[in-house]
Amino acid sequence: MFENREGQKVPQVTFRTRRNHEWVDVSSDEIFRGKTVVVFSLPGAFTPTCSSTHVPRYNQLTSALKQHGVDEVICISVNDAFVMNEWRNEQKAFNVTFLPDGNGDFSRGMGMLVAKNDLGFGDRSWRYSMLVKDGVIEKMFIEPNKPGDPFEVSDADTMLEYIAPEAAKPMNVTVFSREGCPYCVRAKGMLRDAGIDFEELVLNRDFSESTIRAVSGETTVPQVFINGVRIGGSEALEKYFAEQRKNAA
Repeated sequence: MFENREGQKVPQVTFRTRRNHEWVDVSSDEIFRGKTVVVFSLPGAFTPTCSSTHVPRYNQLTSALKQHGVDEVICISVNDAFVMNEWRNEQKAFNVTFLPDGNGDFSRGMGMLVAKNDLGFGDRSWRYSMLVKDGVIEKMFIEPNKPGDPFEVSDADTMLEYIAPEAAKPMNVTVFSREGCPYCVRAKGMLRDAGIDFEELVLNRDFSESTIRAVSGETTVPQVFINGVRIGGSEALEKYFAEQRKNAA
């Protein structure tokens, strides 16, 4: 079993980071002292669960976490600074701070360094998350010690539920658009005015006409999807917001 270190201080290490093509050493004190920080640690950059679920959801929920007292959300992995920077860019996870634990010093100090030799990974971090206040661990969510790469409790939703049980989760919104489309501009403007974050996919860059036809049954843009439900174009989105205001009155 992995030790739960709630009530203990985080390890004092130096993270070797890269900023603007220069090496920048960052200490544990610089990261944690006087701040409330959410940390999630995972086995490796560019690996399936880490890239498809763990990082994207934390990136999405960072704003909600910050609304409830969190100063920074940090992803730690036993990878070097070049890999971590490239992974952050590939993920477009710019709400999250990526820290390279290249030598595994932090993970070792946390008692979370594990051998992944069977996968050719060498030593890597076990998957966990924690809430740290002024350098002291208040809460840890450690994945169960069982074969494979369990992902059950260190997710962003579990952390947000612990910090703010009543917090509203952000909506999952995607806008299929095309460049130069005034109706697309209108739809995106309505979403921004409502304070709703969204992912934009652009025709002939991110998807083809056959894709939008397959997912929506339409060939026109914009096509707005909210929480898995197709709303439609800009006029339909306007009606959607009107209905929401009516129901809230």
